Amino acid sequence: MDIPDDIQGCREGIDRLDDEILKLLNERSQYVIQVGHLKKKQDASAHLHTQGREVALVERLMANNPGPFPSSALRPVYREIMSASLSLEGMQTIAYLGPPATFTHLAAMRKFGESADYIPVNSIKDVFDDVERGRMRFGVVPIENSTEGVVNHTLDLFVDSPLLIYGEVMLEISHHFLSKAQKVEDIKTVYSHPHAIAQCRNWLETHLPSVAIAEEPSTARAAERCVNDPTAGAIASELAAQLYGLTILRSRIEDNINNFTRFLVLSLRGAEQTGRDKTSFLVSAKDRVGALYDLIRPFSSYGINMTKIESRPTRRKVWEYLFFMDLEGHQDDDRVKKALDEVKSRCLFLKVLGSYPIHQ
Repeated sequence: MDIPDDIQGCREGIDRLDDEILKLLNERSQYVIQVGHLKKKQDASAHLHTQGREVALVERLMANNPGPFPSSALRPVYREIMSASLSLEGMQTIAYLGPPATFTHLAAMRKFGESADYIPVNSIKDVFDDVERGRMRFGVVPIENSTEGVVNHTLDLFVDSPLLIYGEVMLEISHHFLSKAQKVEDIKTVYSHPHAIAQCRNWLETHLPSVAIAEEPSTARAAERCVNDPTAGAIASELAAQLYGLTILRSRIEDNINNFTRFLVLSLRGAEQTGRDKTSFLVSAKDRVGALYDLIRPFSSYGINMTKIESRPTRRKVWEYLFFMDLEGHQDDDRVKKALDEVKSRCLFLKVLGSYPIHQ
């Protein structure tokens, strides 16, 4: 490729390539539309979103990328290309714990891109209910935070729900201080979700030690409280600042900069194998010495790496516990299947919640 040695020539070359990219995107869209028609002929209720195909496509492109375009940028670029393409096949409806601009909303967008149809609901239970009843194709809920721990309500709902885990999103949680005010000193009340307040405690004690702190059900609701009150401040996301027209007075005020929340994507259908998968399940141990050891021993025997174990009271019998576990591998992998069969023979209750791609 001959690159011109003047700015105008380079810009003309970029314009020509952009026109070619636009042409190819539209040509690609014709194939996508045809795939959608063929899918509906085979199964009218099938997901248009195909997670395994998306993972394989991006990994292939990253492996074949000669540069200088950064491989790390291919994932978000193709997420939006595929999101727009899926909207041509049929809108993907996603229920999430609202209101708009919550971190769950951000996680959903990270997974499905800008072109999906995002529907905020009032509770985690409502997310489960909307997907179970087929009103939404997918749901997104928080499951654990690196500093605050597991979201117990999400775990409890899995016990009796038919839903499966279709995917996961790991989102870095960056808290910002938002307001209509021009400076922090004008703030008289700070609003936010209890977890966000706890995660920014040091900053609040240092910069606003005498200001009233008020809890809200979400960081987005906190931002909404500031719209008509210039003496109010909110701890919320950058998206909340954009949505509610607020100024970011201070960025990244969280005490721990390594603050991540894991979100789960829910569906009535499971995800296909990709080769880099994770399986989550619930299991209840018998009340006897060595019961937990007996449950996890098969995974070691078959060389399976367990990545998480979390206990939770069953609420059905005193001192009876459920364990939420993650392991590397797909439930259809031969060794995973054998290990789970052994566990099932030793436990009171076993429920596989789904196998899905490991977050990239």
